[in-house]
Amino acid sequence: MAEEVLVIGLGRFGSSLARELERLGHQVMAVDRDEQAVNEASSYVTHALQLDASDEAALKAAGAADFRTAIVAISSDAEPSIFATMVLKRLGVDIVIAKAGSKLHGEILSRVGADRVILPEHETGLRLAHSFNVPNVIDYLDVAPQFGLEKIRPLDKWIGRSLGELDLKGRFDLTPIALRRGRQVIVNPSRDERVGAEDELIIIGRDDKLEELRA
Repeated sequence: MAEEVLVIGLGRFGSSLARELERLGHQVMAVDRDEQAVNEASSYVTHALQLDASDEAALKAAGAADFRTAIVAISSDAEPSIFATMVLKRLGVDIVIAKAGSKLHGEILSRVGADRVILPEHETGLRLAHSFNVPNVIDYLDVAPQFGLEKIRPLDKWIGRSLGELDLKGRFDLTPIALRRGRQVIVNPSRDERVGAEDELIIIGRDDKLEELRA
């Protein structure tokens, strides 16, 4: 469902986020102190404003309190992101998602009210660690401690075989939750589904079992 979203900070992360949110059908108000960044954003978001997001009066005048969700995409300078997060929660924004540049920065953001903190560099590092030396691993998502979701290309010996024959659940305690075939996505594929050479399989399970499968 489309929402109105406030994005604060138009660096590489914030501008990419704002652009993609608009593409997905949401209405985005993007805020930054830099005039050039705001001018560029005005071409791809619903509204773009130049203001200091740590200034409560300025945010209130801009209508920040009317937003259900705000994303603080500043991480290069911790102080403005912390103040912006505090101000947004004080104005009554229901959900404030904040980007952190470090774990300490993230802990402070959580303490001042951020409902969700993201560490893009940390998450990217995890994904690379799980896939850098395994050619068939496309991506990895950390779901819980020692538990993840992995998107993989089929091994040569899997091609043409059914998921029932592969028996990933019985052999590795891994659950196939989706199969991507071109533009088609098969959710919860049946055991009779045969794996094609161009397919991508999404599986979930413990990290040690994912590692065992790669081996």
